[in-house]
Amino acid sequence: MNPDSTWPSHPNLQGGFAPQPREADFPRLEIEGEIPRELEGTLYRNGPNPQFPPRGGEAYHWFDGDGMIHAISFAGGTAKYRNRWVRTRRFEMERKAGKALFGGLRSMSHTDPDAWRELEAQGLSSYECVKLAVDAANTNVVWHAGRLLALLEVELPTELDPRNLETLGRYSFGGRLQTEMTAHPKVDPETGELLFFGYSAEPPFLRHHVVSRDGRLTRSVDVPRRVGTMMHDFIATQSHVIFPEFPVTIRPENLYSDAVFRWEPELGTRIGVMPRAGDAKDAVWFETNACFVYHFMNAHEVGSRVIIEAVKYPRVALFPTARAGEEEAGPAPGLLARWTLDLATHSFREEPLDDVQIEFPRLDERRAGLAYRHGYAVGTVPRGDSTLPFNAILHYDLARAKRRAHALPDGSSAGEAVFVPRSDSAPEGDGFLLAPVYRWAEDRSDVVVLDAANVEAPPLATVRVPQRIPFGFHGNWAPGVTLS
Repeated sequence: MNPDSTWPSHPNLQGGFAPQPREADFPRLEIEGEIPRELEGTLYRNGPNPQFPPRGGEAYHWFDGDGMIHAISFAGGTAKYRNRWVRTRRFEMERKAGKALFGGLRSMSHTDPDAWRELEAQGLSSYECVKLAVDAANTNVVWHAGRLLALLEVELPTELDPRNLETLGRYSFGGRLQTEMTAHPKVDPETGELLFFGYSAEPPFLRHHVVSRDGRLTRSVDVPRRVGTMMHDFIATQSHVIFPEFPVTIRPENLYSDAVFRWEPELGTRIGVMPRAGDAKDAVWFETNACFVYHFMNAHEVGSRVIIEAVKYPRVALFPTARAGEEEAGPAPGLLARWTLDLATHSFREEPLDDVQIEFPRLDERRAGLAYRHGYAVGTVPRGDSTLPFNAILHYDLARAKRRAHALPDGSSAGEAVFVPRSDSAPEGDGFLLAPVYRWAEDRSDVVVLDAANVEAPPLATVRVPQRIPFGFHGNWAPGVTLS
């Protein structure tokens, strides 16, 4: 197979995963039901969407695709849609060449040698070459201090124009950020600060940053660790930031291999709790068995205890083991769990909260880092032979230990559901859930609007998008911002 002219028959390139080749504008979408008048703003979503057949062929990894932003703008009870690729340096190099040039997380050795030589001739280090090669800006898109940033956790963010989605270029907070930025920053609802980190294959391996409400990078703290590890998400409370160190390593000797990340369970899991006003020497570390968390729901403090809700996996099935000859682990479901870390006694306790497979946990972001009651996720609820992944949108009432579900029609799968408050002063949980839903038989997508306090009910509105929104990762709401 010629990987530059033939799309491989890979499951992550078919159905709801299939790339969307068209950048389109639909200025007035068909709506079933009625969009709440309180919805005034834009839902931005990001996900992988390769522009060319991948060089790795069957070794293609879902995380490798170029970022594509899908924007659904709401105003006056109407909705419009626009989608655009994020034009990173990698994207532009490959667009100019008319083909894929770089391998991916499971196929880096497939990279075009001439492309490497071109980057090296520009003076890039080996690690900088690898970061450019994997930078798809395809994981999240956040709105803060009047800027829209597309994120991938191993590179600088890419700034976009919120009105038309044009790529404005790499963004470095006025030159103060020179290293990576996580795809999962946190906004403190009380101070407006943006908290984030960057992990690396090179020492000190982890660096924490704080950006003020008005967008100035005001603080950077190194947090030395044993080895570079994949830290997809983290969590924060009013007084602390919590850094998970899971045994998925990123080592310099593996960067050019077909396993950039490796699962090394013998390292176990460590969780560091650092005061937000302190530094690495003030961190308290807890140890537990090997596991992995892609996404946290939230965390808060009660006295000396830090309480965390997370989607926990017993292992990572997306990357191979580091031990030669050992078979890669099969898939394992992610389940909602609660961790309690006591800073006074240094004790760690875990308790399961549900037995249904879930992902993409969210909350009313006005309670981020604070005590909260309501959480949301997409889940896979068994339906016998007709079970599809993420066939339900879930609401967790954590105060009552109760789960409720919006069951999607057969043949439908939901993406991450984003909470939008009814108003700035509305009580926690009073608002709407916005989620893309892929219709398998029709090969297209809708965006559903649910009453967050009554998720079992039919959608308040179903916004019909005439084309497929491929399965993606994360999105966020920008209040009062609309597409041009």
